[in-house]
Amino acid sequence: MIVLSVGMPRAGSGWHYNLIHDLMKTTGCADAHDIREKYRLQNILTEVNCNIGVLSARRLGLVSLPAILGNTFVIKAHAGPTNASRLLSSLGLLRITYIYRDPRDAMLSAYDFGQRALAKGQPNAFSHLSDFEKCVNFMMQYVHIWEKWVHEKNVLIARYEDLLTNYEEESAKLVNYLRLDGNKPDVRAVIKQYRPGSNDDQPGLHFFKGKIGRFREVYPEAQKQVLKEKLAKYLPSMGYEAE
Repeated sequence: MIVLSVGMPRAGSGWHYNLIHDLMKTTGCADAHDIREKYRLQNILTEVNCNIGVLSARRLGLVSLPAILGNTFVIKAHAGPTNASRLLSSLGLLRITYIYRDPRDAMLSAYDFGQRALAKGQPNAFSHLSDFEKCVNFMMQYVHIWEKWVHEKNVLIARYEDLLTNYEEESAKLVNYLRLDGNKPDVRAVIKQYRPGSNDDQPGLHFFKGKIGRFREVYPEAQKQVLKEKLAKYLPSMGYEAE
């Protein structure tokens, strides 16, 4: 089985992935990095978190081979659902989680992260977001992806803000969805390890800012109005105020 951890960019998706990865490790499942090497999937599962990219039939077919051979492992994506992902999910070969965040905070975080990297001379995937309009257009793509995921069957949906402020309940939902025993000491240890504020040195747990509603302090009124108009039909369904 493949556990697919999907997330909106800059929405705690790395934190969510690492939490899921380490929870699944308590079952003795394979490490995705080892799967990547053993099955020569370096061009399919990329980056630190074994990101599959688009959920195409070809890519999912290639990563399904080790799963069919009896391996369970965790991979990551930011892409939307496809017929291929739906098929594998219906067959029980793919178990999917999805995490999102207030898109106004996510786009601000993406901009900041990209510009910090650019200032260091190490541009990343967000460094092209050089102005407000580019940030809005970028984030709207992922709002549309959110809209698709929340209508999918058998997907565990989580919000970054809920995981941050109501960690015990949200992590319990995750443990239950993954069909783990939440009373096992090793599972409890992983939950504790990834609890916000418990260990800032823990990989995947450090947030540069991560503040809820920071966009209110940073964006001027004119830009907040643009966001209100762009996101008016989405924010209430996402659980946020369209202010």
